[in-house]
Amino acid sequence: MIRGPLTHPDLLAALAESGHGTGVLIADGNFPFRTGANPAARHVFLNLRRGLPTVTDVLEVLAATVPIEAAEVMRPDDGPEPEVFAAFRAALPGLELRLHGRQAFYDRARQPDVGVVVATGEARVFANLLLTIGVVPPDR
Repeated sequence: MIRGPLTHPDLLAALAESGHGTGVLIADGNFPFRTGANPAARHVFLNLRRGLPTVTDVLEVLAATVPIEAAEVMRPDDGPEPEVFAAFRAALPGLELRLHGRQAFYDRARQPDVGVVVATGEARVFANLLLTIGVVPPDR
């Protein structure tokens, strides 16, 4: 039995196949999972129903499982910053969110370094988060 917080076999396998610099997209329920991201990425569908799981549910588990060195988000063209960004910042202390417009975010998510796409049931808009896996330092 696995003792860590992540127990989903497909997501564990996808992360095990990844390494430093691999992009992991955690996408909300409105994201075009197949056309808006790298088609060669491993897709993990966790979208059980509208609202479950949330992007922040998945982020919490991923942040406890792999090192994260960067985070990118899709921002609206106008209006206030989405409230979910505060939850992202709280879960990723010390990391600045890199902001992209909608089309630029899709272009970024389609890049070949995005190796994992996690589909959630997240209902909040603009709750898409692209993480970059960092480095595990050697034991001392």
